[in-house]
Amino acid sequence: MTALPRTPSFRLDGRRALVTGASSGIGLAAAAALAEAGAHVHLVARRPAELETLRDALRASGAQADATALDITDLAATAAMVAAHGPFDILVNSAGLARHAPALDTTPEDYDAAMNLNLRAAYFLTREVARGLIAAGKPGSLINISSQMGHVGGPDRAVYCANKHALEGMTKAMALEWAAHGIRVNTLCPTFIRTPLAEQTLKNPERKAWILSKIKLGRVGEVEDLMGPITFLASDAAALITGTHLIVDGGWTAE
Repeated sequence: MTALPRTPSFRLDGRRALVTGASSGIGLAAAAALAEAGAHVHLVARRPAELETLRDALRASGAQADATALDITDLAATAAMVAAHGPFDILVNSAGLARHAPALDTTPEDYDAAMNLNLRAAYFLTREVARGLIAAGKPGSLINISSQMGHVGGPDRAVYCANKHALEGMTKAMALEWAAHGIRVNTLCPTFIRTPLAEQTLKNPERKAWILSKIKLGRVGEVEDLMGPITFLASDAAALITGTHLIVDGGWTAE
């Protein structure tokens, strides 16, 4: 009788996940997805009230969840949090901001703010989580929320494209360095997702028309569109996937 292969599990029972930017949008959806798959989720964001509301909702659903109010651009505080609550088997780094403007109008303040959170903080956070895993002799899956704009350009997005392209390169290099420890590092690259961060752009009729013209499936993304891909990358079903990106863009970058 033929022995049939079995699909690796998408379950995350017994694993600890760290989710940043967890108080809203993609981060909130990531936390819900990982908790649903059985992970113990540690929520991090700057807004304590929203964090506590999400933590309580997850616990009410039967999930395991804790929360720490933290600005991850504070590198010392972030390292202390990871050391205190880790090691984390899973990281979803969803903290981010956008300061869109024509390249000729970019201010140094907007450039520094975007680079500080989207790239610098992401770099050192990912390093700290990997450091904890290596010290504990554990494998892990580290996921940075990037963007389709990490692979293409866009109007008024020179700074955003710059930090997301850099995030892609950082992820590849870290994946190479830590593969021997069984630590996988990947990015998830969404198109425009209906979140508070994207609402200002989507309220502009001309920009929304441009967005829909580029998304071949004809609609803006919802946070639910990312929950399956996040769970997949975190799970054993993606055990041979590292140093790459999963693009969830409705066909935007297929041209």
